[in-house]
Amino acid sequence: MMEDWEVFHKYRSFLFAIAYRMLGTVTDAEDMVQETYLRWLQASKVIVKSPKAYLGKIVTRLCIDYLRSARLKREQYVGTWLPEPIFTEKTDKNSEPARLIELADSLSISFLVLLENLSPTERAVFLLREVFDYEYPEIAPIVGKTSTNCRQIMRRARKSISLQRSSHFDISLQQREQLTAQFIQAWTEGNLQGLLELLADDVQYCSDGGGKVTAAIKPLFGSVKVARFLIAMRQSNIIPNFETYLAEVNGESGIVNYVNNSLHNVICLGFVSDNRIQSIFAVVNPEKLKFFQKECF
Repeated sequence: MMEDWEVFHKYRSFLFAIAYRMLGTVTDAEDMVQETYLRWLQASKVIVKSPKAYLGKIVTRLCIDYLRSARLKREQYVGTWLPEPIFTEKTDKNSEPARLIELADSLSISFLVLLENLSPTERAVFLLREVFDYEYPEIAPIVGKTSTNCRQIMRRARKSISLQRSSHFDISLQQREQLTAQFIQAWTEGNLQGLLELLADDVQYCSDGGGKVTAAIKPLFGSVKVARFLIAMRQSNIIPNFETYLAEVNGESGIVNYVNNSLHNVICLGFVSDNRIQSIFAVVNPEKLKFFQKECF
């Protein structure tokens, strides 16, 4: 039993990395990892040549099945569904989890939102190939397809993702921190012009309250509309005065807001090539902040 746990624990962070990117929620990802462990205990070690490959196959299949069952629930979700944020600032840079988390582009809220447009199988193939460097012959038995089919699925998924990411360009974390700090300052001061200078013309603002707290039900588009909404939020009773902090969220620069020492929301920003903010994702749903609240500040 101890040997089983030691082998499993060696790959636990790897399994969580797959599950979180597949599902977008910490609790569900942890559940899939736990179920993987239970199935690992039941497996005959005689036939398991590669524990990592075997465990990766189990957790991916579990996530595919879960996504299929959860699709209707997400379609009936009140307002915009956003992934659950993860606080990554305190990660040990020499650890295995850190190596996986450093794949920030595949961990960002913006990227996880794009994955929502893929089917469960497409998402699995895309992540295993693009993020975790699986070869197609390795992916095929996991998703129950041939290698040729997996290549076709990958092309469709990559095309879908690239079309939606056409305006996204990578900028350094330091640049993002500076821009985020400028955004916080302009927002706090109610500086409309300052916000407009930071926002892309076609910026979108999405808020996830899950029907449990006050949040914008539909996304807002356009720099003027979004900037005015943000300022109105600060100046009205929609959200009382709160403390704002800069933090590393999902491997990127993010914003954490507290009200009366309680976590109120987590905001992630997406940027484009001219260093302007393309997207603003605000997670307000308290159920999606439980894990985050334990980790930060």
